[in-house]
Amino acid sequence: MAPKPSLRHRLFAPKTDPFYKRKPSFLSRVVTRVVPCVNTTDSPTAPAFVLPDLDISPPLAAGFALPPQPSNPPSPTDSDVVVPPPVSASLLPDDETDGMTSGAVQPPGSLGTPLTHDSSDDSDRTTIDDDIHHVFDDHDDELRLIKAGGSGIPIGPDGVPKPLLPPIAPEHVGRKCLVLDLDETLVHSSFKAVAQADFIVPVEIEYHWHHFHVLKRPGVDDFLKQMGQIYEIVVFTASLSKYADPVLDKLDIHRVVAHRLFRESCYNHKGNYVKDLSQLGRPIADTIILDNSPASYIFHPNNAVPVSSWFNDPHDAELTDLIPFLADLTAVPDVRGILDAAR
Repeated sequence: MAPKPSLRHRLFAPKTDPFYKRKPSFLSRVVTRVVPCVNTTDSPTAPAFVLPDLDISPPLAAGFALPPQPSNPPSPTDSDVVVPPPVSASLLPDDETDGMTSGAVQPPGSLGTPLTHDSSDDSDRTTIDDDIHHVFDDHDDELRLIKAGGSGIPIGPDGVPKPLLPPIAPEHVGRKCLVLDLDETLVHSSFKAVAQADFIVPVEIEYHWHHFHVLKRPGVDDFLKQMGQIYEIVVFTASLSKYADPVLDKLDIHRVVAHRLFRESCYNHKGNYVKDLSQLGRPIADTIILDNSPASYIFHPNNAVPVSSWFNDPHDAELTDLIPFLADLTAVPDVRGILDAAR
């Protein structure tokens, strides 16, 4: 029987809260640590192509092995494409994310406050006042960071500012900075075999090799090529570099990505991996972020160009449609005035 949720949980979380779902496998939780938004066999949060009773595994390099297949494969009557479930308005519980949540698994506008799962009403009554006070304190802290425009450039132990990006290269002088998310914005990765995968990336996770099947969003190659001609391109992801680096090696065929930033460069704000643009070392008026997760840019909403999450729709044209708009933004003195007015 599922544990009884806390009073605070009942007050603030909707009835669709995934707290009541079963605990995922150990392998699923390990993969979530590497790629916050990757689709795993156990994950209910992302769609994937399901290919029942077909052995389509690609040839493996020496020393690589696919993870063991589930003992109960999908029924042959299952659909070839799993339709994504509606976005939950609640946070995923700790036992599903293993404490490694990111903007990709937080609902839009979430403060990232971890859910509590107390089992007794007595505990609820003694802690509810403290919990509510803590929520308001967190909200005030977030408002302060939003008003300040982020936490600012980090200061090293020697007292010298340490921006996330190096000084701008000569070929990018005079250009604005375009920050791109990776998963569900440019690509979608699945831990399960996908026949239509554009490429496969082997990743070592806790001494075992696993294979991520990567689908490229339609139009991504031309999008990167054209944006690379007019912007300084930065890919900023909440995933670990051991996964994202090899994905970008294969994705960036035109070699236009000037910088790569990974999970360790995110600002951990109450469980969210926030991409704090104030830490980049670029003028904030000249910086744009393209991301499918609003929680990733909560400190800089007026610098954001929101995009929908992409999983496998072959008819998606969002990146292509954004090219002329982003090209026009290169000529404005402050992108925030345009992006704020566009909301």
